[in-house]
Amino acid sequence: MDRSSSLSALPTWFLVLPDTAAEAVTEIAARARPHAVQSVPHPSGRPWLLGRWDPEAFTLGEAGDARVAVLGEHAVSGAEAARAAGAVRTAGTLDALGRFAAAWPGSFHLLARDAGGRVRIRGGVVGVRRVFHARTGPDAVAADRADVLADLLDAGLDEDRLAVQLLAMGLLYPLNSRPVWHGVEALPGDHHLTLGPEGPARIGRWWTPPEPDVPLGEGAARLAAALGAAVDVRTRGRSLVTCDLGGLDSTAVCCLAARGDAKIVAYTAALRDPLGDDTHWARRTVDALGTVEHHEIPAGEVPLTFDGLGTFDQLLDAPSLMTVDHSRRMSIVRLAAERGSALHLTGIGGDEVLSGASARLHALARTHPRVALRHLRGYRAKYRWPRGLVLRQLLDRRSYRSWLTRVAADLTEPPAPSNAPVLDWSERPRMPHWATPDAVASVRRQILAAARTAAPLARDHGAHRELATMECISRFARHVGQLAGPLGVVCSAPYYDDRVVEAGLSVRPQERITPWRYKPLIVEATRGVVPEVSRTRATKANASLEEETGLREHRARLLDLCEDSRLARLGLIDAGALRDWCLRPLEVEVESSLLHTTVACEVWLRSRESMSR
Repeated sequence: MDRSSSLSALPTWFLVLPDTAAEAVTEIAARARPHAVQSVPHPSGRPWLLGRWDPEAFTLGEAGDARVAVLGEHAVSGAEAARAAGAVRTAGTLDALGRFAAAWPGSFHLLARDAGGRVRIRGGVVGVRRVFHARTGPDAVAADRADVLADLLDAGLDEDRLAVQLLAMGLLYPLNSRPVWHGVEALPGDHHLTLGPEGPARIGRWWTPPEPDVPLGEGAARLAAALGAAVDVRTRGRSLVTCDLGGLDSTAVCCLAARGDAKIVAYTAALRDPLGDDTHWARRTVDALGTVEHHEIPAGEVPLTFDGLGTFDQLLDAPSLMTVDHSRRMSIVRLAAERGSALHLTGIGGDEVLSGASARLHALARTHPRVALRHLRGYRAKYRWPRGLVLRQLLDRRSYRSWLTRVAADLTEPPAPSNAPVLDWSERPRMPHWATPDAVASVRRQILAAARTAAPLARDHGAHRELATMECISRFARHVGQLAGPLGVVCSAPYYDDRVVEAGLSVRPQERITPWRYKPLIVEATRGVVPEVSRTRATKANASLEEETGLREHRARLLDLCEDSRLARLGLIDAGALRDWCLRPLEVEVESSLLHTTVACEVWLRSRESMSR
C-alpha cells in the first residue's frame, strides 16, 4: 500500500514546496497531488501549497511575484494579506512580515514567498500551530503534520525517538517534541523556516519571551484585550458557537463569546467526585448571563479515563496523552457536532498562561528576596514542601545542560514524591520500570547528546518551565483538534494565541503567581465580563476520581494492550512487567500516571498499523 494514501483520510493538512524543478521535490508534489483538494501555485506554475483545508480558513494576498497566505483561525482579509505581500516585495525581505503578523489576532500558520522565490513558514509560539520539515535530496519541504511528511517521504519509524516518548512524570525539552520518524524535524515555535529556490532550509528566530515587568493592573487590561480579540476573531459572523463551561478559564472564554451575536451553547461535564463543583459554578454563571443555552452532562454519562483504548482508530501525527482520555475529552465535542456547531471553544492553556510556574521563585529569591520568602511560606504551607528540598532547589544554580546530564543519570530512579517542591528546571522525567534496558540506554544517550548543545527556553527556571509546559500541553490541544476535525468541528484554544501568551508572560511573576490568590490575572481581566457571582471562584476541580474509577473498570482493556504489544515487538518494553503493573491497585497521582505515556505509544502504534492495512 502506498503510505501517502493515508493523506486521503486526513480532513486537514498542507504541504509547502520550494519553487524548484528538482526531481525529488517534483516527486513529492506528484505523490501529494492526488490526495490534495486545494492547490496554490508559485508564479512559475509549480505547486507552492498542496493539501486540504477549510477555504474559509485560508486567505491569500499577492503583489507581483510576492505572496502571503494565512491559514487557521484569523480574520485577515485578502486586502490585508496583499498589503503584507506588497511590503515584502518593496522591502525585498521576508522580515517585513513581522509588523503585519504582530497586529493579527488568532491562531494561524503564516506562509509567504518573496519575488526572488524564497519561501517562509512559521506557526505559533506554542505547539498548536506546528511546522515540520524534512530534506528531500538537496532541498527541503514542510508541512503542518509530521505524518504527512513521513508518509510522502516513506520515512521509517525512529525507534530511538519513540523510546523518548515513554518518559513520564516530567518535561524534557527539546527531546519530547521531536517527531518519531527518521529525517522529520519539528520547527521550534519561536523560529521560522525559509526554503530557498534551491538548497537546504534555513531556520531563524522570530519571537522571544517578553520581559515580565508589567504591573498586574496593566497586564490585566492587556490580557482582556488580547483574549477578547482572540475569541471575537473566532466567533465573528457565526450563528452558533459551543463552549466548555467548567473552570475559571473556560468560563472567561464562554462569557467573552456571549458578548457577540452568535448563539452560545455551553456544556459542563459533572464529576463523580462530590467535591467537584464545576456544575455549581456553571449554573451561577449561566443564570447571571441569561443568554446561554446550557447542558449539564451527568457524571455517569461521561466516559472514564482509559475508556475506548481498544477501539481507537484516529490518525494522530504523534503519540499523544490525549489517547488515554480521548473518550472523555471528546464526548463534549461530539455533542457540539450533533448540536450543529462548527466551532467549539475550550479553556485549554489557561493554567499555563494564568497560573504560571511557582519555579519563578528561583529567580525571585535573588531579585525580590522578601517577596520570595513570603510566597515560599505560603507554598510550603499549601503543598507541604519539605524545607530541605526547598533550600536545595533554591540554591541549585546548575545550567540547563548540567540539569539534563543529571536527568540522564536518574532515569530509572523512583519518581519524586507528590509533595516535592517544583522550583527546578522541570520535574525530572523517569523511564517506567517496564522499559527495557536497551530503551533506557537509548534515551540516556539521546539526553546526553542533547545536553552538549541544548539551551533552555528562557533564562530562569520558572519562565523555561512555563514555556516547556505550554509546548507540551499545546501539543495535547493540537491533537484534540486533529480528533475533532473528522467531526467537522474546529476545537479552539484561545489562551494559546501568540498575543494572549505574550500578555500573560509580560506580567510581574510575583503578582501573577501567588499562593494567596487564585489566578489573579484572569480575575482582574474579566471584571464586567464574567458575572460577579462566579468571577472570583477560587476552586479547581480535577478528574482524579475519574481516572481511579477508569483504571478499575477498564483494566481489561489495559491488559489487552499487553498482549502482542507493539512496543514489546520493538524491544522497548517488557510486556510482562507492564501487565503486572496494570494488575496492581495504583495511586493516581504517581503510579497510574506512569502508565499514560506507554499507553499513548502503544495505542498510537496500533492505530497507525490499522490504517496501513
